[in-house]
Amino acid sequence: MRPLLIRLCVFCLSCALNVSGWAAEDKLSLLVYGDSLSASYGIEEDQGWVNLLQIRLDAEQLAVEVINGSVSGETTTGGLARLPAMLDSYEPDIMILELGGNDGLRGLPVNLMRANLAEMIDLAQSAGAQVILTGIQIPPNYGPRYTLPFFNTYADLAKKKSLPLVPFLIEGIPQQPELMQNDGIHPRAEAQLMILDNVWPILKPQLDRLL
Repeated sequence: MRPLLIRLCVFCLSCALNVSGWAAEDKLSLLVYGDSLSASYGIEEDQGWVNLLQIRLDAEQLAVEVINGSVSGETTTGGLARLPAMLDSYEPDIMILELGGNDGLRGLPVNLMRANLAEMIDLAQSAGAQVILTGIQIPPNYGPRYTLPFFNTYADLAKKKSLPLVPFLIEGIPQQPELMQNDGIHPRAEAQLMILDNVWPILKPQLDRLL
């Protein structure tokens, strides 16, 4: 009887492990690929909108694992260089692409940013990921000859590539100085839920199609 009992216990343990493995495999993988706006710059990591996104997904019992691949200070050139390894490591089903702000703050050519973003979109789609693009605006003191083509790049790319677009990631926040950090660029912790609320209406329909 004892050997039979041991075999039964081993069988039950194996089944439990398999179920756990299946549950993990059933989860969608969502890669947030951005810069300091998504990397919790100046605030605690668990206060950032990307972590709040995971909390909301869990609360709504949506089987999605969020990976934050964001790096403060990242440009589109740096993001493009890192992306193949990230796609190989995480094999995301969805990628939220949030880059370009540092290109703008450094006054880098808009055409270079556009080319880098387009290549990242192509790489992610070739790897099987659906891409959501997030638009960024830079401060008006850079002048309309730069800021307008910069901002329009996101809508143009989204249209050309048929991508869902979050028009402006931090919409509604810069107009409220009390929600911005002292640098005038990064939102405070109190504004992170607003960022999530800007992303959610664009992201949720994509999740509904995949889940």
